[in-house]
Amino acid sequence: MPTAHGAPTAAVDLDIQGMTCASCAARIEKRLNRLEGVSATVNYATERAHADLPPGVDADKLIAEIRRTGYDASIPHPEADDDARAAAAARGLRTRLLVAATLAIPVIALSMVPAWQFPAWQWVSLALALPVVTWAAWPFHRAAVVNLRHGSVTMDTLISLGVTVATLWSLYALLFTPAGMIGMTHGFEWFASSEPAVYLEVAAGVTMFLLAGRYAEVRATRRAGAALRTLMELGAKDAAVLRDGAEVRVPIASLRVGDEFIVRPGEKVATDGIVVSGDSGIDTALVTGESVPVDVSAGDDVVGATLNVGGRIVVRATRVGADTQLAQMTRLVEQAQSRKADVQRLADRVSAVFVPVVIAVALATLVTWLVFGGSVQAAFTAAVAVLIIACPCALGLATPTALMVGTGRGAQLGILITGPEVLESTRTVDTIALDKTGTVTSGRMTVTDVTPTPGTDADEVLRAAGAVEDASEHPLARAISSAARARFGTLPTVEAFTGTAGTGVAGVVDGRRVLVGRDALLRAWGIDAPAGGGPDRTTVLVAWDGEVRGTITLEDTVKATSAEAVSRLRALGLEPMLLTGDGEQVARRVAAQVGIDLVVAEVLPHDKVAAIRAQQEQGRTVAMVGDGVNDAAALAQADLGIAMGTGTDAAIAASDLTLVRGDLLAAVDALRLSRATLRTIKTNLFWAFAYNTAAIPLAALGLLNPMIAGAAMAFSSVFVVGNSLLLRRFRSTVPEELR
Repeated sequence: MPTAHGAPTAAVDLDIQGMTCASCAARIEKRLNRLEGVSATVNYATERAHADLPPGVDADKLIAEIRRTGYDASIPHPEADDDARAAAAARGLRTRLLVAATLAIPVIALSMVPAWQFPAWQWVSLALALPVVTWAAWPFHRAAVVNLRHGSVTMDTLISLGVTVATLWSLYALLFTPAGMIGMTHGFEWFASSEPAVYLEVAAGVTMFLLAGRYAEVRATRRAGAALRTLMELGAKDAAVLRDGAEVRVPIASLRVGDEFIVRPGEKVATDGIVVSGDSGIDTALVTGESVPVDVSAGDDVVGATLNVGGRIVVRATRVGADTQLAQMTRLVEQAQSRKADVQRLADRVSAVFVPVVIAVALATLVTWLVFGGSVQAAFTAAVAVLIIACPCALGLATPTALMVGTGRGAQLGILITGPEVLESTRTVDTIALDKTGTVTSGRMTVTDVTPTPGTDADEVLRAAGAVEDASEHPLARAISSAARARFGTLPTVEAFTGTAGTGVAGVVDGRRVLVGRDALLRAWGIDAPAGGGPDRTTVLVAWDGEVRGTITLEDTVKATSAEAVSRLRALGLEPMLLTGDGEQVARRVAAQVGIDLVVAEVLPHDKVAAIRAQQEQGRTVAMVGDGVNDAAALAQADLGIAMGTGTDAAIAASDLTLVRGDLLAAVDALRLSRATLRTIKTNLFWAFAYNTAAIPLAALGLLNPMIAGAAMAFSSVFVVGNSLLLRRFRSTVPEELR
């Protein structure tokens, strides 16, 4: 994209190491954006930064700035390495958690049950707690120290400060107060207490709970990104390439455009290409979501990572590497997961200032309790509870985890969401404009009727016409020959075939010269024939032995799913509108078939834009579904652009949502999933804000024991992540028979 001065910028992604909370991400993002001309976003959940760079600034400069901030960064590694690193981090946290739980649970039990408090129990608790608050809690302490060295505080500062203060207070109490006397006992208090006590159970318990929460976060973010990793792993690892007549198996990375490779039954198609020879069925479910295999033969396109379930085929590679449909899908999902919605930016801003405010509130709590006559013990307990319960980890996870799960689930269903702002658009859409050809209809001519003349059989007309048309490559000819093959299987051989551009074809079938085409062709052969066709359909004449023997009618038929989809769109609160360049009669007929009332026909591409703008000027929020180059401008003009993945690159580039499946029911699922993801984000944010708003005053008033505060804080993050993972259960409502 250009800078403010018109100079082009480069984009770079970086993996960030060392982030432990949303405040870390906000701090790095702020430092990067201070660099002149740099526009950067940092995502805590994906641990990745995306930046647009002006000339003269490169990734090394960004990495150096991040290191000066107290963190580390690197150019992204292959996803397998990223996953291995994340798995190693999860294993490290798991080990610390297991050790912490083994040692902290006895400390908590002894502190809560006076009957179990044997002589010198408090000193045994100290011995058990020290490894927990030092080694197990080391990730929190290390992050706090690193940030303090750079003059900043984060949520880890709150955790480290709370655990450290609770431990130091306990040491003081054991050494200099009656709390250290052999035979001393005390019970667990839910509230702040004025009695001499140790808080080793608080320090150890908080560490255990927070390690559990962080371990759950790491596991959940790995699971949330599983769909993206699955996409990247779908492709074949090698291919059997034909070179100089010999079959050579090579890695996928070695494939080049133009290479011909063999795909045997049960193998994956190595890359996008066109079938050169052979017939087969291709299972496209992994890429498109379609449950029924698609028949392919010479001349048909195939997509990389789909499965050959039929015969042996030879494919010529047309797109390789980053240009393949699978790679583009993966890129769209990854970009969507790394970008931020407006609601997430708000959460980041809150997190960035929240920690200093909490520390100030904790100090104010301590001072207020002392000023108003509270004991040092109670004042200290309330202040520590404030520090611990206030960590806004949930704020930083609310949006990115929901977005990762939602976009990942969408990718599995063939729905590609380009960014979080798209989710915010789907909530307000009330009108949906539908292109006709290729969107509501199949975009291909299909035989709908065969009408014989008196004394002639309809099957005879279709068989003869199909045999002649089988030798032609014209779209109408292929439709007729396909219909004939579907009915009769094999067709007679045609001889003496001739074709006349724009009028039709002729050939000898079973010893008879058969003519198939327009009236002009028949009259040229001396046969009197009426004009064929009409404003909304095409009629082909069939003749032999000097007479018209019948007509074949072809139409661009409505897709089987379109009427159901329109009904479901209405149920979602959207008013459908048919927008097409075809004639009024054609448009009205199609609209009537699918249940659309508003029709705008005979429009050029710029007229489509004007039609959408007119709806917007009336206060409507408009979505547009299209698949062609002529739809690209309208898709860009619409508040929400939805492109059929079966369409052109121009349409897909101009859209906000891309549907890999080529039917409107996928658009229904896309809107439902987008709205569900947005609802999840808002639920997460409400929980995070409401939790902190309610919990901090309770802690400041001395109504929460610090250990209970730590457990509640950890639960808030786990709740947000768990709520996001519910999106993985999203299911298509499309009836099985319509898929």
